[in-house]
Amino acid sequence: MNYRVLLAGLAVSLALGGCASKPATDASLKTGYAAEEPRHKPLKANDPVDMEPKKWLVADLETRELESMNGPHSLAGRTLEVASLKDIRLADKEIILTFDDGPAPGKTDRILAALDKFGVKAAFMMVGEMAQAHPATAREVLAHGDAIGSHTFRHPDLDKMTFDAAMTEIARGKDAVTKAIGTDVPFFRFPYLADSKRLRNAIAARDMIVMDVDIDSKDYFSSTPAAVVDRTMKQLHQRGRGIVLMHDIHQRTVRMLPVLLSRLEKEGYKVVTLKYKSKPTPASSLVAQAETTMVR
Repeated sequence: MNYRVLLAGLAVSLALGGCASKPATDASLKTGYAAEEPRHKPLKANDPVDMEPKKWLVADLETRELESMNGPHSLAGRTLEVASLKDIRLADKEIILTFDDGPAPGKTDRILAALDKFGVKAAFMMVGEMAQAHPATAREVLAHGDAIGSHTFRHPDLDKMTFDAAMTEIARGKDAVTKAIGTDVPFFRFPYLADSKRLRNAIAARDMIVMDVDIDSKDYFSSTPAAVVDRTMKQLHQRGRGIVLMHDIHQRTVRMLPVLLSRLEKEGYKVVTLKYKSKPTPASSLVAQAETTMVR
């Protein structure tokens, strides 16, 4: 057995476990590295039920919500074309769904299936080494029509790196995702949301759009899928709109997503589809290109 490979895989898993929150002195963030919960299938009519109240409520909730997935659905909202961060302006009860840290075979594809059931799209911020390791799953996201961005190559805390090292890490991640799917990826999200004004300006200068976060589902905490849904909806009730952060590497996220989508639909929210709008080439640049062609 190759123990070095096993240790490397473990290191990647631990690094991605608490993606949304920057490692700090907050003890609560340690729950981001907890082991995942065992899978739980929706109940059928004659299945035995664990009579522990909380488990029963979660199972019943999932069963009833999954039964409503067949539609018809009215969750899909407008398509928003953006060329910069300032273009992402949402109306009341409009949300953008985003997933970090994938792609993850066996999870990302099931998330895509749930999104497809409700007729909505999301934005997937892919870690470079994950896209490099699972290009088929990355291309499945592209084929599904969802927006794709990068999330560095190794998922480090860029705030603890020099500017040049951080930019190299960002570029390497973008290149890896681009190579995996065969097309450019204009969106980017900072690991742990650890940004700086200098890095943000440098990224914008490269025509990349930083995806910020308004609603953090904290699906990396070791809590039940139902708790993730309740936490997310509570924040949405307070803000009314925004970019929702989730992760397509957690089993609990796969389990809770249909329930969340059903709740959003029942409460009148609309999921906005994000599209990148290329900036027009300046006229001076077009003239320069024409002159170059004529010289040739």
